[in-house]
Amino acid sequence: MKTVEKIERKLPVLKKRKRVAAYARVSIESERMQHSLSAQVSYYSALIQKNSEWEYAGVFADYGISGTDTKKREEFNRMLAECEAGNIDIILTKSIQRFARNTVDLLNTVRHLKDLGIEVRFEKENINTLTESSEFLITLFSGFAQAESCLLYTSPSPRDLS
Repeated sequence: MKTVEKIERKLPVLKKRKRVAAYARVSIESERMQHSLSAQVSYYSALIQKNSEWEYAGVFADYGISGTDTKKREEFNRMLAECEAGNIDIILTKSIQRFARNTVDLLNTVRHLKDLGIEVRFEKENINTLTESSEFLITLFSGFAQAESCLLYTSPSPRDLS
């Protein structure tokens, strides 16, 4: 008697690509800052699209808006809405101060995104919000960013010192 052995072909498991977006912001409206913002948008668009494990989810950019408050930052809020809709897995940004200059807003936003399973990567500080040490580092660096912002907007002009 012959036996027949059924051989099942295993299909390769396709790894789901991460949906990656970036956030850029400049607070001062000037030709130099507009160029800086354009450079950030181009850089992140290319970076995301050349990574075969990532799916491009857009670059959100606010121009001429302070990072001390999230209310007036239309693109930032649109990005958060996309996160809440489940359309983004990872957010890339140049630095903490580009993302927010208000420690409370920054921590609340990062915690909310973390609860949604969304990772934020701050390139300058080399911080990934899904790591254990990230909250301490974010608090530390955001305190510096907030203090720097206060100095920018409250320091006296040279005329005031004379």
